[in-house]
Amino acid sequence: MQSTTYTYDETSDTLSISFAPGERATGVELTDHIILRINKAERRTIGMTVLDYSLVAQATEIGPRSFPLTGLMELSAEMRELVIDILRHEPVNEVVALSAYTPSMSEQIPIIWLHPLTISA
Repeated sequence: MQSTTYTYDETSDTLSISFAPGERATGVELTDHIILRINKAERRTIGMTVLDYSLVAQATEIGPRSFPLTGLMELSAEMRELVIDILRHEPVNEVVALSAYTPSMSEQIPIIWLHPLTISA
């Protein structure tokens, strides 16, 4: 496996993370700010794009800023299962953390946040 590469564009405040540079991928919008790129046939991650990176990576007074995975609702059950599985395993889980907000015992809202990263411009 190739090493992970990070490319940050300060002008657009976009972080591109590549786990397999140059490979074709299908983009899955997880949130308004995070796009996961995957190879569906091989069930693996190609990369991620984080829009408005400085906002997404900014910690709050009580912990990391997290975002609901609103994009999952647009996916088929099979694709949703694949994406959740990918998010829970390397190399993606080294970049983001997956959790759930449970407003009631019968409702779970998956959420995601970035692990602290050191990015040089």
